[in-house]
Amino acid sequence: MATKLPDSEADDSARNSSALGKYSGIAVQMFAIIGLSTWAGIWLDKHFQTHTPWYTISLTLLGIFGALYQVIRSVTQP
Repeated sequence: MATKLPDSEADDSARNSSALGKYSGIAVQMFAIIGLSTWAGIWLDKHFQTHTPWYTISLTLLGIFGALYQVIRSVTQP
């Protein structure tokens, strides 16, 4: 038999689930942004046959900064 939670506990549980979903989504976005930018850099380095991985380094750093910007923007929104 399921027990009914008081309203305050149910609200807390819903808020925690909502926060978990929000922050998990942010983590997936970070992974995707950094991963895709790194992959693009590696592909460009292979395509242009560079001896030093400048495209990989620069696009990875750009992806990291872009991901951090996205995180800051997502967290500061109400």
